[in-house]
Amino acid sequence: MELITDKATIHCGHDGRVENQASQHWVRVRDAPVLVDDDPQGRTINGCPNYGPTNKPCTSTLVVATGYSTWVRIGGKRVVLSNLDGLTDGTVPGTVHYLVRDSWQSYVRLDS
Repeated sequence: MELITDKATIHCGHDGRVENQASQHWVRVRDAPVLVDDDPQGRTINGCPNYGPTNKPCTSTLVVATGYSTWVRIGGKRVVLSNLDGLTDGTVPGTVHYLVRDSWQSYVRLDS
């Protein structure tokens, strides 16, 4: 699994794009900050096409379910890995996930 930077492409299950934002800037891969624990949570999702009279588009990421390293930390926070998975606030509640589509880098990998 690759380390995830703020340049990674993360999408909701409907293909809306997550706006990444790194909370630390001193550890970088390809000159992009590595994401750490809590960075993927509460991020804006743009362009989710799931809308209509009874549908709510994904607009925000919720808590991360999987995708943090159990071994590597930066400033005491777990690094984010390419197996990142969590839910969004879109409809149907509790079923729409956000996932990494492109990690943007393949230089730094971890087993877990």
